[in-house]
Order: sequence, then structure tokens, then C-alpha cells
Amino acid sequence: MSTNNTISNQHHVQSRNRIRWIAQVGMLSAVATVLMLFEIPLPFAPAFYKLDFSEIPVMVGCFAMGPAAGAMIELIKILLHVLLKGSMTGGVGDVANFVIGCCLCVPAGILYKKMHTRHGAEIGMAAGTVCMTLAGCVINAYILLPLYSRVLSIPLDALVAMGTEINSSITGIGSFVILAVAPFNLVKGILVSVIVFLIYKKISPILKISRG
Repeated sequence: MSTNNTISNQHHVQSRNRIRWIAQVGMLSAVATVLMLFEIPLPFAPAFYKLDFSEIPVMVGCFAMGPAAGAMIELIKILLHVLLKGSMTGGVGDVANFVIGCCLCVPAGILYKKMHTRHGAEIGMAAGTVCMTLAGCVINAYILLPLYSRVLSIPLDALVAMGTEINSSITGIGSFVILAVAPFNLVKGILVSVIVFLIYKKISPILKISRG
């Protein structure tokens, strides 16, 4: 009888954790979607690159529930954003945004899971920032910029020229991604990491899932 009670209690805990996991993913996805609507231009990048802080809830989810949960929050955020505002790139740009966002948060979540300490979080966020910066350069150079050129019927040279207006050292795709895209993602990664570092300890008790 006690064995049956133990099994029943385990099932109850697992069911409760599953429901709480779904609720927390949904809550963080909603917050991320709202934050994605507020965009801030940066002085060293063309106007079509705007900073948002939607990766903060994603990073929090990675730390609290693991990298898989973070990736799910990132995916739901992108899907909700497309439903609210549509897609100018037939979904390709949104897929790229999903990949770039995951490059920041998922490595951080993986490393934090292995090194569940303050130092582990710092290493994870630093690694995620580097991953996002490198991935952002590659994806923009080979996918996003050529795609925007075709979809918006703007010559690729004209997009580069928008960067040249801000920084005369930008003369081609290579210098564009190095001098505009890389700093953009680097700044975003640092700001998101600092904010998560400051708030995570205060909000993590709310997000803890019992392992019972």
C-alpha cells in the first residue's frame, strides 16, 4: 500500500511540475513577446537594426528550467511576434532571429546547468554573447542582408551605404558585419547578461520547479 502511495505521490509531483513548467514557459514567452515590441536604435548601426530586450526572459528560462525550456520560449516568442506584426522576409528572417537568440541563451543555459554557480552563470553568459556575435555576423552576411535586399528591392550596395553613412570605414559586407553587426550583437549580449545577472537571484525562487 505504501508503495502505491509513493508511486501516486511521484505521479502527482511530476504532473504538478509539468503543469508549472508549461505555465512558466508561457508566462516568460508572453513577457519576451512584449519586450520584443520595444525597439531601440543604436548610433553605430543602420536604422533597420534595433535593440530589444526580449532575450532576458529567454535567458531567465534557460537558467531556471534548462536550455530546452529557453529554446521553447525563444520559439514561442518568435511565433507570437509573427502573428502580431507579420513577417517581411517570408519567415526566413524570423528563423534567423530564432537561431541568433538561441546562440545567446542556450549555451549560457548549458554551461550554467553544468556549473550551477554564480561563476558558471557568468561564464555561460560570456560564452553565449560570443556565440551570438559570431553567429550574427555569419547569418547577416550570408542570409539576412541578401534576403532583405531581394525582399525590399534594395540593392545590397545601398544597404551597405546605409552603414557607410554612419561609419565611413564600412565599405562592403565584410566591414559591415564587423563594424555594425558584431558590435550590435555584442552590446545586446552584454546588456541582456548584466540585467539577467542583476535580477535572476531575486526572481529565481518564483521559477523553481520541485524535483520531488
